[in-house]
Amino acid sequence: MRKYQLLLFAIIFTACSNKIQDENKSEWVSLTDGKTFDNWHTYLSDSVVGWKIEDGAYVLIPGEGSGNNGLVSNKEYESFILSVEWKVDEKGNSGIFWAVNESKEYSVPYLTAPEIQVIDDDQYGSEDKKNYVHMNGALYDMVAPSELHANPTGEWNKYVIEINYNNNVGKVKLNDKDAVEFPLSGMEWDNLVKNSKFKDWGGFAKTKSGPIAFQDHGTKVYYRNIKIKELWLKKLFI
Repeated sequence: MRKYQLLLFAIIFTACSNKIQDENKSEWVSLTDGKTFDNWHTYLSDSVVGWKIEDGAYVLIPGEGSGNNGLVSNKEYESFILSVEWKVDEKGNSGIFWAVNESKEYSVPYLTAPEIQVIDDDQYGSEDKKNYVHMNGALYDMVAPSELHANPTGEWNKYVIEINYNNNVGKVKLNDKDAVEFPLSGMEWDNLVKNSKFKDWGGFAKTKSGPIAFQDHGTKVYYRNIKIKELWLKKLFI
């Protein structure tokens, strides 16, 4: 009898393992073809305003539109890896948000969504590492990188941003170098918010799922080669 029980267990385990593999298969999906805004809209809009395409890159044109034209993905995401190349002009400032709450209650994405900083480090940089919390590689105003790894202003950079609620870890790589790692929920996350400018923002970081967005901060910024891989929760049983 035990022999048959073990055989049955092996069959069930194999079936579960195959299901886990199937459910956790995730391929990179491109969010730009370099020609259209098919996967995007501007915040609280059905179309794209204030952005154009130059040499395959999405470019924010300052002064066009309302000034609150964050570029928002049509699809919502929860756990994912985002790969994106970006650059800024002199005095450029932007950011990459996740879990945006696109509600008319909030005028801009940063009122609800955590941000990975995009900025002109050459202009706003500092020898004081306390200010790194506002520099490239930072979880803005919450977790600072130990070093600055951005290329000189006007040159392309690459972010790989992992937001994984399955294991409660966020990670950021800038130009293939580790920038920051942080929790996404729990007491540690609550303390990060409590010690930031967002502590009294009622709508900030209240959801895990939502669109990603590129900030309109009123300065020219460029994004290209945007791709995403969703991370699925592993299940032990069918």
